[in-house]
Amino acid sequence: MDKRVYLLTIVSFVVGMVELIIGGILDLISSDLNVSLGKAGFLITVFSLVFAMAAPILLTMTAGVERKRLTLLALLIFFIGNGLAVFSPSYSMLLIARIISAASGSLLVVLCVTIASSIVAEKYRARAIGVVFMGVSASLVLGVPIGLMLGNAFGWRAPFIMILVLTLLSIIGVTFYMDTIEPKPSISIRMQLRTLKNRRVLFAQLTSFLFLAGHLTLYGYLTPFLKMEVGLDGTWVSVVYLIFGVAAVAGGGFGGLLADRFGTKPTILFVIIVFGAAIFSIPYTTFALPLFLVVMMIWSMLSWAITPAMQSYLIEAAPETSDIQQSLNNSALHFGIAFGSFVGGIVIEGGSAALNPQIGGLFIIAALGAAGISMAKQGHSFLTLARNQE
Repeated sequence: MDKRVYLLTIVSFVVGMVELIIGGILDLISSDLNVSLGKAGFLITVFSLVFAMAAPILLTMTAGVERKRLTLLALLIFFIGNGLAVFSPSYSMLLIARIISAASGSLLVVLCVTIASSIVAEKYRARAIGVVFMGVSASLVLGVPIGLMLGNAFGWRAPFIMILVLTLLSIIGVTFYMDTIEPKPSISIRMQLRTLKNRRVLFAQLTSFLFLAGHLTLYGYLTPFLKMEVGLDGTWVSVVYLIFGVAAVAGGGFGGLLADRFGTKPTILFVIIVFGAAIFSIPYTTFALPLFLVVMMIWSMLSWAITPAMQSYLIEAAPETSDIQQSLNNSALHFGIAFGSFVGGIVIEGGSAALNPQIGGLFIIAALGAAGISMAKQGHSFLTLARNQE
């Protein structure tokens, strides 16, 4: 496989890391900029919302631009956005910086996927796309612990300085190692959304949205939960996030193994059920740190174990539009992150961090229902087809 795919994976990792990198340092931002925790958490919400919406729009608007040039332009704007974050004197300026970073970052991820698929032989195409998405998923998991460690050591602006350095290195890499790549015909947003008329696909995408919403209702505010409910200090919070990150990355591979061994549908249902049980039980484990860590590791592993199974299921449900479904699923995940962090902020503002796991668990129940509808519809269609053939 072309080694340049790994350069694109690094770019996608850097972009993805910005989304949740402030999740562990919300209290630092809240204190420095004199805003509430919920308002600080909105910085995650707005990033995810813009990220989910901007990619298809910007991709359509830039359909005729040569891909290497467009990638470098998007990286430059991404650099400027994070530079604004470093020097933001107020919450409003930081919010604008997040919007700029999200819009340019969403375009970069799509560009990384499309370029990766175009520079490798056809037999390596799926693997190349998978490697790039691995960079995105790994960044979403590792962004918080990295941001937490840097933020606690050097202040909340330090993670953004690291992003600036990594973005500059990405610009150098793309400049010297990427060739000119002409754009391919783009698929309109209307055509992409039209594929959601398939109810199996629609409810599968809804499952991803609800699952991530439930996860982020707690995960987006895990730092205040750990400090307020578990009674951990900054050092232990960093340790917990590190354990969470390692378990979540391992969970992605675990989910793939389960899907290959038992099939996509049983894996999706199993992951949702056990994940829901874990998140509901978290408030009842805070009295004993070892027990809490065990349950948290189960929760963290399963948080990304569903992704490979869901992507495979979407390919099975709609093979003729599989590329579109992967893109839409990425948007569904980020809409879920936005909505979950928004709801989590409302919960922590109106009540306490202890309620976040319970509210998040309600979304997981809804996700299980959506998955059931999607799979029941598929089974019904198969039986109908069989009867018609008889």
